[in-house]
Amino acid sequence: MSDSIRTGFLRGIVMRAPGMTDTAEFYTELWGLKVARSEPGITYLRGTGAEPFIYGLKDGDSYGIEYVHFGMENRADMDALHERVVAKGVPVLGAPAIFDDAIGGYGFEILDPDNRRLRFTTELEMNEAEDAYAYPRKVSHVVLNTTDMDGLETWYQDVLGFRTSDYSADMMVFLRCNRDHHSIALVRAQYPSINHVAFEMPDLDSFMRGIGRMKQNGQVPSWGPGRHGPGNNPFAYFVSPSGYVIEFTSELQQIDETTHEAQVWSRTDPDSMDRWMTAGPPTPAQRAVMAGRPDPGFPDLRKD
Repeated sequence: MSDSIRTGFLRGIVMRAPGMTDTAEFYTELWGLKVARSEPGITYLRGTGAEPFIYGLKDGDSYGIEYVHFGMENRADMDALHERVVAKGVPVLGAPAIFDDAIGGYGFEILDPDNRRLRFTTELEMNEAEDAYAYPRKVSHVVLNTTDMDGLETWYQDVLGFRTSDYSADMMVFLRCNRDHHSIALVRAQYPSINHVAFEMPDLDSFMRGIGRMKQNGQVPSWGPGRHGPGNNPFAYFVSPSGYVIEFTSELQQIDETTHEAQVWSRTDPDSMDRWMTAGPPTPAQRAVMAGRPDPGFPDLRKD
């Protein structure tokens, strides 16, 4: 078993909530996604990039993450990653195989220490990327609330090969699996839950035009626009019909592995929280909605 293999890249996420598929129109008419595939109880949405889907809407009895979706370049890398996580004693929900759902692909699933399901795939049927102005291209990053930020940071590093890019005081850590400053971020919290999901716009003008489209449709940012210190990316947060926080962003910092050193950013210096000084600090209401609802996660589905 070699520790040299690492998680390849973030593909997207599937979210679960009662009546979740009924909110699809919000994402297609306002947010700027397109329906990729739909079947009873689940709708897959794509962006303008090549991924077959980046955001899934699944009907369920509870609120939370159905699974976070990562990609690997090929079967050899997938099998090597599976070997690595098995050697680390991680709950693995089966050996690499072809998934029999609407998306398919070859891969496997595991559970993280907060009982979240993580799916890894390769050999998906990709789309032709579109050059579209002011529409989301991909999921930039997923931010997770956890009661054990330090332990979960170590787990993502040790098991999946993530590297730490930066810290926001002692309350938040930004983790990367490729050159993107962060694909996953962890927030110290009272219970495991989703904090927010960020969607990447092609450029800054697209970012601002996306905000404009939302405002023209009666949807104003709950926080932003501004520009973060860690990651140096512009941000504008909105609250979806299911109560999940979603973000427009762009221009996320690209990491040079040979020179980058993680730093600790202040949470009391306004310039560290918002380099433009346009958004101000998040309100108590914003912090409350980003705390999310407690997510029970998934049982260990391994067969005896």
